[in-house]
Amino acid sequence: MRKTLLTALALGAAVLPAGAMAQAVATVPVLSGTRLDISATGEVTRVPDLAIISAGVQTLQPTATAAIEENANRMERVRAALRRAGIADKDIQTSTINLNPEYRYVENQPPRLTGYRATNNVNVKFRDLKRSGAILDALVAEGANQINGPSLTIDKPEEAYDEARARAIAVGQARAELYARALGRRVVRLLSVSEGAATGCRRRCPMPPMRSWSRPSAWPKRKSTRAPKNCKLRWR
Repeated sequence: MRKTLLTALALGAAVLPAGAMAQAVATVPVLSGTRLDISATGEVTRVPDLAIISAGVQTLQPTATAAIEENANRMERVRAALRRAGIADKDIQTSTINLNPEYRYVENQPPRLTGYRATNNVNVKFRDLKRSGAILDALVAEGANQINGPSLTIDKPEEAYDEARARAIAVGQARAELYARALGRRVVRLLSVSEGAATGCRRRCPMPPMRSWSRPSAWPKRKSTRAPKNCKLRWR
């Protein structure tokens, strides 16, 4: 999760909200003297409390209607299995629905239509990580044949983001003071701080083989997730 901070403020003045990304930058008057640009990173770690997995159904039938109908029936069974497992509807979101013709290609002959492939995928949020393996086994038993993930993340990362922002500012300020002393100068005030867009705080884990999903030892361990913030600070 990396971002970059740019706002204009004087040292000791009121601090602007750290989340004010992509907002208009206040105009800074032209100043005399030496300008010092600093790049700093603040980073915190959290134990993931959410796993996101993509589960879906792919069907192949001679006609488009048959492919769609079979796909819809199997996908409803998958959704029902998720609801029985206690997954809330808000944690089941459709991500992909596709219908594509299938052709057979033979040299020196025109392509021949052989059927239609229907695909339907949903993104599922697992809040009880210990039960994820058993739930995935149930999904496969109900017809899910497309499984990807998991991505381990934080459900509400803003608190971690804010802590990382504060650490980045502290690191940048200490670094500016260090450079100023080395140059025989002193820091007068902070001119600007910039923060860019986050790249995400997920940690992706390899999926174990299907036959081992229900074994707790096969499920990915709950590693810590990094929530870094990159800041660019401009001092005078």
